[in-house]
Amino acid sequence: MATETVLPGSQVLESSSNAHLTSIPSSGSRGPAPTVPDVVTTLYSFPTMEPLRFAHYPANHLHLPLRRDILHRAVIFEGDATRQGTASTKWRDDVHGSGRKLRPQKGTGRARLGDKKSPMLKGGGVAFGPHPRDFSTKLPRKMYDLAWRTALSYRYRRGELIVVEDGVDIEMNEPRWIKQIMERNHWGNADGRSLLVTKDVRRNLYEAMAGAGEHGRAKTEDDVDVKDLLELGRIVIERSALDGILRDHSSDLNRAVPSAVYH
Repeated sequence: MATETVLPGSQVLESSSNAHLTSIPSSGSRGPAPTVPDVVTTLYSFPTMEPLRFAHYPANHLHLPLRRDILHRAVIFEGDATRQGTASTKWRDDVHGSGRKLRPQKGTGRARLGDKKSPMLKGGGVAFGPHPRDFSTKLPRKMYDLAWRTALSYRYRRGELIVVEDGVDIEMNEPRWIKQIMERNHWGNADGRSLLVTKDVRRNLYEAMAGAGEHGRAKTEDDVDVKDLLELGRIVIERSALDGILRDHSSDLNRAVPSAVYH
């Protein structure tokens, strides 16, 4: 009668297989969410540009990969929204006048012609002319917010995002003052111009920049769009303005990660 024999290495194999099974976490447990590393930027004092301290921002705010397709869609979306679409012309039915036929259809030897409102005559209607329309297009909010942070990340990686402390302004509204600041910091026309972004309107700064448009532009946080972030050579932005932009354009970041429930 045959009997079952235990092999010498079976216990070792069984223990190793059980150890492998015990290393697998249970289906109901979930490991900690991976932490997103921060990026560091320097805060400067305007206009001396003296370094003050460091500021930390999440990598999904200022260190995103370049997505040209998303940036292109965002710029087109903003451009379409600014089109007025008020061009209007009159078709022959809209022109004031009689509908009487000007000459007989046949017998004159001339071309056929209808009433005086014909598009072929001066003062008549316009054939296939423009009419009021809405040129605006649609873009998902999350994609638009991602384009904002992608543009800022592109500037950050190239060293073209300069964060300054709040209260950016100059003593006088003379253009020569802002020109000296631009030329001294290499922000002027010779270096690609610059965009100054502030939280609120700074009267002296804005009036001076209006007279020094060849060196750049100054805008508030609410007036800036994605195209402005990509158009000029660099961005000089207040800390509170940058924080406000990142706060308003982070709808695509799902901070509360849903977890499966097992019964």
